Amino acid sequence: MLHLRLIVPADRTDEVVALLEKTVGTAHLVVLAGAARSPAGDVITCDVAREAGDGLLRALRERGIDDCGSIAVEDIDLSLSKRAVQAEEDAPGEGADAVLWEQLSGATHEESTLTVTYIAFLTLATMIAACGVVLDNAILIVGAMAVGPEFGPLAGICTAVVQRAPRLAWRSLVALVAGFAVAMILTVGFSYLMDAMDLFTYAKFEADRPNTSFIWQPDLMSFVVALLAGIAGTLSLTSAKSGALVGVAISVTTVPAASNAAVAFLYGDYSQTVGSTGQLLLNLAGIIVAGTLTLVAQKYLWARHRERAAVREG
Repeated sequence: MLHLRLIVPADRTDEVVALLEKTVGTAHLVVLAGAARSPAGDVITCDVAREAGDGLLRALRERGIDDCGSIAVEDIDLSLSKRAVQAEEDAPGEGADAVLWEQLSGATHEESTLTVTYIAFLTLATMIAACGVVLDNAILIVGAMAVGPEFGPLAGICTAVVQRAPRLAWRSLVALVAGFAVAMILTVGFSYLMDAMDLFTYAKFEADRPNTSFIWQPDLMSFVVALLAGIAGTLSLTSAKSGALVGVAISVTTVPAASNAAVAFLYGDYSQTVGSTGQLLLNLAGIIVAGTLTLVAQKYLWARHRERAAVREG
């Protein structure tokens, strides 16, 4: 279930209440007349089944409620109510399959912005991975994958393509390219420092590394894994099952490939630099392609579902 809190001008309250009452899947409607001060108006709250949420939010925005008032949405972790159970049963479809496009756009907008925190996490992940590739330590590689925040801008690009949002696409692309560029440059400096301290050595880097050699040797399997991870990551975002994102993060060698390219560049091993960069680009492309196609499929299937539901109600 979702909880909606609306601030509505007093002269629009009856219109909004009528919309909420006729929306299948709503419950616990409350109207607090004159409760809002900034902006001034009435406060309306209700709960709505997730599968009915996207249509309701779209209808509210079409009426300009976000311009003259406000729309706030929260996930309800627990609701002990027979009326809520009935609302979820009445709403067509399953909540796990529903996509809240407004929520997805907002989440990807936030996660795909180039910030100091984003660069810090990506840089730290790349440095941890650099330690992993030099030591041939798979545990450090997995840890670096989990720390890396790059899935945010990747999801932003996928969402922007499907929603035809060029500003979100540009913001996400800048965050992705600039973030990796800064992280790799700083990792070169970090590797130089580690070499000066005799913690990184050319001999260690060029030695046989059976646990991490795949990082600079891109192949078809790398692209297949990236496709699967892109699908899983997108589903985890759209179905609100964010816990699956950790599994997605540790399945694709984006951050390790960037780190290996940085260390290889420091030691003048340009064949590994090229191979690692190819691995990075291949994985990024696979995630974007798979994520975009997943969103397109979800949008199409859910639209067909709403059409069938409308026919049954008619």
